[in-house]
Amino acid sequence: MSVMEKIHSRFGEIEYDPAQTLLFPEGLIGFEKLRRFVVIPNKKEGLLFWIQSVEDADVAFIVTDPTHFFLDYKVVPDQQEQEKLGIADAGACFNLVVVTVHPDKAVTFNLAAPILFAAATNCALQVILEGTNYQPRTPLPNLSK
Repeated sequence: MSVMEKIHSRFGEIEYDPAQTLLFPEGLIGFEKLRRFVVIPNKKEGLLFWIQSVEDADVAFIVTDPTHFFLDYKVVPDQQEQEKLGIADAGACFNLVVVTVHPDKAVTFNLAAPILFAAATNCALQVILEGTNYQPRTPLPNLSK
């Protein structure tokens, strides 16, 4: 049984199991030194959740599964990415994207730099897609059709 640790963040005091942290072996873009995050479930029922750095209490990101909004969005890890994630099958990987809520309440998704998440190893990589039409500030689609 692991010993629980605590951090103080914008969410108040968070107690977490270090063995259950989400590991980014290469960090996130712009935050390469931050490797360990804890998932903060959304208190409201919804599709968004937070990942909070355990190394810097001031750093947290809103993330979501992009397929809730973009049905055909799928990024498959290549062999090198599978090795970094510690998985043997590309199908064992989920896609997440960083969500930004702007001061004017507009919501955008960074579809150009998704997070590949391997639940089996609790590892994640943020990758930059090249040669794609996906944008780093893709607006929330109008789903009321």
